[in-house]
Amino acid sequence: MSSHEFLNLQQAAAHVHVEANELKHVAQRGEIDAQIRSGEWYFEHSALDEWAQRHLLAQNEKGLREQHRLISDSHRRARGGDGSIAGFLVPETVDLAIAAKAKAGIIRDMTDLADRSGFVYDPEGLFKELVAREEAASTAIGVGAAFLHPRFHDPYLFSESFVAYGRSERPIFFGAPDGAGTRHFFLICSTDHEQHLHILARLAVLTHGTDLLERLDTATDPVEAIEAVRACEAELLK
Repeated sequence: MSSHEFLNLQQAAAHVHVEANELKHVAQRGEIDAQIRSGEWYFEHSALDEWAQRHLLAQNEKGLREQHRLISDSHRRARGGDGSIAGFLVPETVDLAIAAKAKAGIIRDMTDLADRSGFVYDPEGLFKELVAREEAASTAIGVGAAFLHPRFHDPYLFSESFVAYGRSERPIFFGAPDGAGTRHFFLICSTDHEQHLHILARLAVLTHGTDLLERLDTATDPVEAIEAVRACEAELLK
């Protein structure tokens, strides 16, 4: 599906996993760009993707769990398996000693960390997209974690989907809604929207509903950090 393709209301609602009436009200409030043609609402694919990311991160814990259920069910039907986040992590893209002391440095360090995967086609393009996403709205969620990601899914950014994780040496002001510092940085590098939303929802539920961040605080090497993610996912999916 082209990022510039338009979807009607029913198609758009299914794409972002919300009720059609809810999405219509969002458009009426001007929270997402939309057009009315012959009395019917139409939404641009790329605008929908960006709104869906912001909408997901703005949910409370109950809303996150419901979104996670809907998105994970859709992901499972489309791809099979449970879409384990641990499966998207490799030791080469895990760094437990990010030294940057400010937001711009964190974004640069996380871009460099992702580039170690060998899956990034355009590291500088990725960096610029991450900066633009943070300028639009912070991806810090207020429990000490942030979920960095590009605004749009560009097929020329990555050869395959993966997640990079960085733990900073000290909490960094990253724009969390509660004003608290952020120490745990996940960079979502996904080749398609549905998978991206699944990873984002899974990470959000893990950080809100399990002791993942506490386990990551005590991890001593990348393999141990990945095992912490795997263990918390197993508990979540019981």
